[in-house]
Amino acid sequence: MSGALSATPPLTEKNQPKVINAWCSYDWANSVYNLTVTTTIFPVYYSAVTKDAFGGEMVNFWGTRVSNSVLYSYAISFSYLVIVFLSPVLSGVADYSGKKKRFMQFFTYLGSAACLGLYFFTGENIEYGIACSVMASIGYAGALVFYNAFLPEIATPDQMDRVSARGFSMGYIGSVILLLINLAVITQYEWFGFSSKLTATRCAFLQVGLWWIGFSQIAFFRLKDKPTSHRITSNILGKGFHELKAVLKTIRSQEATPRFLLSFFLYSMGVQTVILLAPLFGESVIGLSGDTLILTVLLLQIVAIVGSQLFARVASRRGNKLALGICLAIWMSVCIGGYFLTTITQFFVLAGFLGLVLGGTQAISRSTYSKLIPVETTDTASYFSLYDVSEKLAIVIGTFSFGFINQITHNMRYSLLAMIAFFAAGLVILLLTRLGRSQRAAAGISAASK
Repeated sequence: MSGALSATPPLTEKNQPKVINAWCSYDWANSVYNLTVTTTIFPVYYSAVTKDAFGGEMVNFWGTRVSNSVLYSYAISFSYLVIVFLSPVLSGVADYSGKKKRFMQFFTYLGSAACLGLYFFTGENIEYGIACSVMASIGYAGALVFYNAFLPEIATPDQMDRVSARGFSMGYIGSVILLLINLAVITQYEWFGFSSKLTATRCAFLQVGLWWIGFSQIAFFRLKDKPTSHRITSNILGKGFHELKAVLKTIRSQEATPRFLLSFFLYSMGVQTVILLAPLFGESVIGLSGDTLILTVLLLQIVAIVGSQLFARVASRRGNKLALGICLAIWMSVCIGGYFLTTITQFFVLAGFLGLVLGGTQAISRSTYSKLIPVETTDTASYFSLYDVSEKLAIVIGTFSFGFINQITHNMRYSLLAMIAFFAAGLVILLLTRLGRSQRAAAGISAASK
């Protein structure tokens, strides 16, 4: 008996099923915000209640007259810019103190509390509603930096593609389930005892906040910080900058990591812009109704589950570069198809392809970057803050480019066609990047052989 027990290899720190499942469950927890609040229900609710409160699209915001849609766009852009400037410093502090989970918890509670607060937004209190939407966006984006930073700590490189894909898959599934529940409550509000559809819609924001804060406890229970001996003092921000400078110095000495970040930045301009503005494109160009647009979003989420798993297998068998290259080629084809789009059926077909590569691009991009992080480093949050900053800046530049081209051409089809340039530039840089076996990959293979 004792001989049999001693022959059993000890559990390694990484690839522990319970920890990986708990990490993936955070995608299940927070993705409901992105689908319900950012993409579907809240934008429609916001537009309706502000028009009703102010008698049209022009609203009074702190004494200034501004369009409700412009104000909302500025608010979201502002929240992204806050994270762009804040996350690199805070991630350095988290690495210095070894308390990534604490920062992840802070942003999670901030975001989920803001979603709960949206219940009290009724239109005329627009300053309050904008403040809650900004805080929710900051909470969502801020927590992701530290959540992603746990990936290289819990999985070896040979498992990162699979684990990353599983996380995104759980996020897509969870968000679809809650959105379907929300839509059922809103459309059949009398069955659930609500006096109006608007009241039922406000309760959807409560459901998002409770879902987010509730299911995130699974991840918080299993994920563990690795506190350092460094004391938290008044010059902690300076220490955060020091950690960030050290990471930037390391990246500059590498070849693959800066090139991949540049490639990711370029193709993210296209990815994020097309995803954010696809519903607007369908409404303006094809004339889709609100219900059809929500159905399209659901289709995207469901197909993205298949895409994340499919391209994780491609990456595992043929390499991450090929998997991402195929994704980018399909993205360019989707843009070309969108230019010639004329019918609702064609729109749904393109949405299916878009969902397929959305899941694959997001999952493989995250795992590819994780593999490029040096195996000996503990500054994973600082590394992923640069990844997150690249994505957020890409959103700002990409959406601005889309709007600017639409403004000068008065044709959104040209804006969509122009996104090909971002995908093509990202693909060229990707092909010039050597994504061979990284230090983490070598360490993972070595660990697996023991």
